[in-house]
Amino acid sequence: MRARALLALVLLTLIWGYTWVLLKIALDYAPPFAFSALRSVVSTVAIFLALILMRRPLRLLAPGKTFLLGSANIGAFLLFQTWALVEGGPGKTSVLIFTMPIWTLLLSRAFLGERVRGGQWLAAASTMGGLLLIIAPWTLHASLFSKFLGLLAGISWALGTVMLKRWRQDLAADLLTVTAWQMAFGSVLLILVATLVPEPATQWTAQFVAILAFIAVVCSAFAWFLWFYVLERLPAWQASLSVLGIPVVANLASRLQLGEAVAPLELAGMLLIGGGLALLSFLNWRGELQRSRQSST
Repeated sequence: MRARALLALVLLTLIWGYTWVLLKIALDYAPPFAFSALRSVVSTVAIFLALILMRRPLRLLAPGKTFLLGSANIGAFLLFQTWALVEGGPGKTSVLIFTMPIWTLLLSRAFLGERVRGGQWLAAASTMGGLLLIIAPWTLHASLFSKFLGLLAGISWALGTVMLKRWRQDLAADLLTVTAWQMAFGSVLLILVATLVPEPATQWTAQFVAILAFIAVVCSAFAWFLWFYVLERLPAWQASLSVLGIPVVANLASRLQLGEAVAPLELAGMLLIGGGLALLSFLNWRGELQRSRQSST
């Protein structure tokens, strides 16, 4: 059973890592706001169909809180992520967004009163140093705005994570159900933005339709199923290792397929961010191990 869960984790990392390349290609056919809305709506339909087929509960609890979660976790996240990819490369953008665990750590201290301990501060400092090297604000280059949007996506995701931790008891018992309703509410926000902001028309080619369908069915519905399968069978610290693997896959795939180049300073920044996230995962693992030992004595 554990081996299957680890295999599912590897497959999930590959799927979500390659998704970044697909998103970048899709933006050749659709403008960012319209594509964000399309992607979210089709993915929402796919996830609800999966819930029905799996006979999971569909009941919505705490609609107001779920709306706020969907606005941050889905609406703002997808909006900033897709907008960042218009000018930014998939590899670098994924690294910026996957700083989310560090933002979650800092926001949890501010809003949940959770303490940040010595090793966690070191992880945060390493990540912030890496961000500084990747963004390189002293150069004032054209991609600076894109990198800022990538950071906003990561912060939006972290904010949604903190709200989920705070309101977990008020929401549906099934996390996949909560995810589906978040997708639905986030889609409403994205449709509103796409309607209000003038953009060029979407080019409905066969390749674009295929990418959109793949993202909805495989990268959303199937991948979320894999994620919850992994969470139910592996410790949280092991499941969180995908946070380290996804940007690596995104960078390799983007370099091989799209020719995305990485400057030496950017590579150093990525290594610092990866080191910070790896340290955070190690500290989480050590904390879980200590708690399990205390509970068994």
